[in-house]
Amino acid sequence: MTDSLTLMVRLAAGAANDALLAFTADLATRLKIGRVVGISACQPVMFYGSPDAYVPPQLIDWDRTQIDKELREAEDAFRSTVGGKVPAVEWRSSVLDYGSIVDFVAQEMRAADLLIASAAEDGTMLDRTRNVDIADLVLRIGKPVLIAGSGIERLDLRSAVVAWKDSKEARRAVQDALPLLVHANRVTVAEVAPDESLAAAEARTTDVARWLTGHGVTASSRVDRSEGDDATQLAAIARRLGAGLLVGGAYGHARLREWVLGGVTRELLLRPVGASMVSH
Repeated sequence: MTDSLTLMVRLAAGAANDALLAFTADLATRLKIGRVVGISACQPVMFYGSPDAYVPPQLIDWDRTQIDKELREAEDAFRSTVGGKVPAVEWRSSVLDYGSIVDFVAQEMRAADLLIASAAEDGTMLDRTRNVDIADLVLRIGKPVLIAGSGIERLDLRSAVVAWKDSKEARRAVQDALPLLVHANRVTVAEVAPDESLAAAEARTTDVARWLTGHGVTASSRVDRSEGDDATQLAAIARRLGAGLLVGGAYGHARLREWVLGGVTRELLLRPVGASMVSH
């Protein structure tokens, strides 16, 4: 039941979070979510810079004052927009002298089922004391992430597309997305496959659609012949179907904090026009 779910929304300090908060409040209301946690964090300029660099004391003081102000503003916006829309809200924030913002969010996600984040943040990496890499979040937190496209204030569930790939990440993604998919008017399980794999792809997507149907989802399957750029083709399918939600798995690994994701994952799911739900 969705009323037993806890959502966490990641807010960027010092940024306009109005659309993301409206998106969160609307979703929580529609799904009758029981609890929403707002979260934000900053790294002081002294921590983020080179340990050998000289930072004037007045800059450190100004930075801390600014951080405190931005975190208060983020909390106020969260409580005024989401508070009163759900039975319980909670705020978590931190000034991180050690560790990263992603580390902090990943640790706090022990308290929630789903993280909501903004795709806009992926393109605002000039200030890493405030912003995060969405791919880093997806691959680190161990929970599904619902990514709202820039400026999107409402999750459109008239049509949803599951970008299928026969992998554990995709299987986890469709399982994680089930509480949302049951509210969609129609769900299409789509796969792009080369000629020699079309029959197998038909069988795979049919299986997934039948599984979804068994859980109360209005689902069908679709397979298109690969033309060389799967992400572009899947995006075109989603547009033709009017999908407001894309669901898919994130494929990647970490080495020295550098994340490697497939083109389909980054281009299609991490930068959605509407919204996407991604699991790793």
